[in-house]
Amino acid sequence: MDREQSGGPVTHKAVPFDDLDRKIVAALIDNGRASFAEIGTAIGLSSTAVKRRVDRMRENNVITGFTATVRPAALGWLTEAYVEVYCDSAAPPRRLAEVVRNHPEIAAAMTVTGGADALLHVRATDVEHFEEVLERIRTEPFIRKTISYMVLSHLLPDSPEAGARQSSEGTVR
Repeated sequence: MDREQSGGPVTHKAVPFDDLDRKIVAALIDNGRASFAEIGTAIGLSSTAVKRRVDRMRENNVITGFTATVRPAALGWLTEAYVEVYCDSAAPPRRLAEVVRNHPEIAAAMTVTGGADALLHVRATDVEHFEEVLERIRTEPFIRKTISYMVLSHLLPDSPEAGARQSSEGTVR
C-alpha cells in the first residue's frame, strides 16, 4: 500500500528475482538484441517463459529499457573528461540536475561524497569544445570551482563508459 492510499510511509513490495531472472538479465546485457528463443535455449527455458519473465521484470522496473551502445568517436565525440563540481553552500541536487540537463555534452552526472558536490562525465568534439562546455558550466552562480580530469584511455574498453562493447572475437558491437 502506498502513501496516497494509507496516509502512512511508502512501503516497497519485494519483487521476486531468481537465478533464471539473473541469467536472462545477463544475456540481455550481453546482447540486447538476442531473441527470447536464443536466451531460452541458453538457460533452459521456452521462449514463452523468457518473454513472461522479461515482461514481469519490465513491469517491476527491474529492466527499465533497451538501448544501443554507440562508440562516441563514431559520432564525433573525441574528447572525454570527468569534472568535479564544487558549489557555494549546499546547492540542492535538483538545482544541479536542472543545470546539467541544459548541456547535451554531459553524458552522466551524479552527486558524490567527498570534497566535491557533483561529478560530471563530459564528452566533446575536441579540447576547445570541452573548454567551451566547462565555461558554460562555470557561469552558474552557485558553482564555486571545477576540477577536470581528461580521459587518456579506457583501461576497461568493454565498459559502458567506454562506449563500445567488445565481443569475445575482439570486434566492436
